[in-house]
Amino acid sequence: MDPSFLKKLGLSLLIAFGLLLMLASLWMLAETTQQATDFDRLHDWLLGFNVLGVALLVVLLGFNVTHLAVQYRARRPGSRLTARLVAVFAVLAVVPVVLVFYFSMQFITRGIDSWFDIRIESALEESLALSRAALESRMREHEARTEEAARELSGARATALPGLLEDLRRDLEATELTIFSNDGQIIATSADIGRGLLPSQPPRELVSQARRGGSHTGLESPEAEGEVIHVRALVVLPEPERLASPRILQARFPVPPRQSELAESVQTAWQEYRELAFYRTPIRISFALTLSLVLLLSLLLAIVGAFHFARRLVAPIQDLAAGTRAVARGQLDTRLPLRAHDEVGFLALSFNEMTRRLEEAREQAARSRRDVEAERAYLEAVLARLTSGVIALDAGLRLRASNASAESILEAELAEGVGKPLLDLSESSPRLKVLADRIAAHVLDGDSEWHEELALPGRTQRRLLICRCKALPFPGENEPGHVIVFDDITTLVQAQRDAAWGEVARRLAHEIRNPLTPIQLAAERIRHKYLDKVEEPRTLDRATHTIVQQVDALKAMVKAFSEYARSPELEFSQLDLNQLVVDVADLYRGLPGGPHVKLNLDEQLPAVRVDAGRIRQALHNLIRNAQEASEHDRGATIWIHTRPMQARGSETVEVVVEDDGPGFGDDLGNTVFEPYVTTKPKGTGLGLAIVKKLVEEHGGSIRAGNRESGGARIVMEIPVNASTELAPTAG
Repeated sequence: MDPSFLKKLGLSLLIAFGLLLMLASLWMLAETTQQATDFDRLHDWLLGFNVLGVALLVVLLGFNVTHLAVQYRARRPGSRLTARLVAVFAVLAVVPVVLVFYFSMQFITRGIDSWFDIRIESALEESLALSRAALESRMREHEARTEEAARELSGARATALPGLLEDLRRDLEATELTIFSNDGQIIATSADIGRGLLPSQPPRELVSQARRGGSHTGLESPEAEGEVIHVRALVVLPEPERLASPRILQARFPVPPRQSELAESVQTAWQEYRELAFYRTPIRISFALTLSLVLLLSLLLAIVGAFHFARRLVAPIQDLAAGTRAVARGQLDTRLPLRAHDEVGFLALSFNEMTRRLEEAREQAARSRRDVEAERAYLEAVLARLTSGVIALDAGLRLRASNASAESILEAELAEGVGKPLLDLSESSPRLKVLADRIAAHVLDGDSEWHEELALPGRTQRRLLICRCKALPFPGENEPGHVIVFDDITTLVQAQRDAAWGEVARRLAHEIRNPLTPIQLAAERIRHKYLDKVEEPRTLDRATHTIVQQVDALKAMVKAFSEYARSPELEFSQLDLNQLVVDVADLYRGLPGGPHVKLNLDEQLPAVRVDAGRIRQALHNLIRNAQEASEHDRGATIWIHTRPMQARGSETVEVVVEDDGPGFGDDLGNTVFEPYVTTKPKGTGLGLAIVKKLVEEHGGSIRAGNRESGGARIVMEIPVNASTELAPTAG
């Protein structure tokens, strides 16, 4: 390993260790001001150590300043830059540190003065006196009660003492009552065994004081931490003359833990306050010295660090400047010396790598430009051959690119409109206008990605498009643009409908075959049994009734299928939808066993342009469906609501039909509107399917659900002007 590197590493570690020691000593110096017991013992030593460290930093700073001054006078390269960096770092360090020092001194001085407010000292002394007075009052009370107990025990026989002591202890709420003889023997005792207390022998000096004064009361310190403090009362029993030596009654009363904790807390706070008051002036001086040492240490470290980092920054910058001038002259073989294995060294390595690969980069850039042009040509060729339409827009909805399929599907000249707003280009193309309006609506709603099916007007029939949009970032623009890909699915949809009609026809033929079987059996039974005679009218009636019943079912099914299958040309007219709802509802009012139809119609509902017959048929189907679903309940109710709406940027009206029947089962899901899906025993499953077809013929939508309180809920959304949004569908 390089010896110079080891030398620098050792010096750096030594300096770092010294700085850590100084910081640790400063921290300890600050801590001594908080601990009065350690103040005198450690303060002077720590202060001297920090002053010594500051002096060493001053010597080191003087050496650096002298060395820089010599280089500056000699006009050594980089000396001026070093001087400017040192000056800037020094100014940046001095100003905030001095401000912090000034305000910190103000806060410290005022804070220390606030600690020793005369009101605080007076409050602590009064609190201490109050706690002592409370304890003394409790002790006097216990002494008086003990003397009263002693008078009650005077002259009692030894055999009766245990019972008397137990009763008195409970009355006095004491933890112990014990009678001692003159020589200290326990004559009788009563203690609170539940608290784990045993009779305790009083000290002899306390017994002597009680004999001299007749009684003694004092606090008993707990033997272990956490135990309750007790009040011990010793009273000499007044004895009759037959007893030569008097006995002593000891009573122990617990002091409430809260009271003892408060007294001890006040005593501790008062003692700590007195200690701080004694060191008031030394603490203020110590805080000021500590803060001053921190100020000097911060300034000196900042300036010494400025010298160090300025030299490290200037040396590679000088090398880099010289190398840059060489590269500017075309000398691509220039190499910088590697001074350190750090970020600065990485800069030198990067410069050397740059000069080595500069020519290669030039060639690579040329190849990249050629590749980009080739990729662009390839992309344009691919877009030109796609059957899907592709349109690229910037954030302002200006056309950036399109392909030939887009022009064909939209019947618009897009190649000449690059750079123009799409909404302006759509003025001459009805199909493009529909697409542009939907794109603008999604952008206005903040949709960066969306998928939608659109119906575009055409000369003979409408065209159905599947549109997909994704965000597309453009180079040099802050906001992303949009790329829209759309496919003409008109033929696909028509094929699906043809397949659906084929399936319906197949299933209809299958369903027609079912009622024909009982018809045939009934006819054969009539022929077999009544070919030569017709004398049993009951059998004939049953067989003919079966034939009529099955034929009616066949007719109803064929009629329902014909209604679902036919697609006549719509005859649009302007009408009041509320009035149409009222007319249809009136047909069901007053019918025996009929439903109760209630209307909630919005008076602000706009006039709609629809096929009145088809909408009337849809309402009839919904009301009949609700009536059949609720026919088991004679009190069945049907609600019809209307209100204006805004859906996908166009004005619509909403018609809601609700009933209080059983509603739709969870197993139906999205199959409610499919043909032959029904939960009614006699239903054909075509009612809601026909309604869905009628609504979709007007460009609307329909959805089914259940009311929160029970019953089905059908919601129809119909465009206000369906004739302009949809081209009539051929039958």
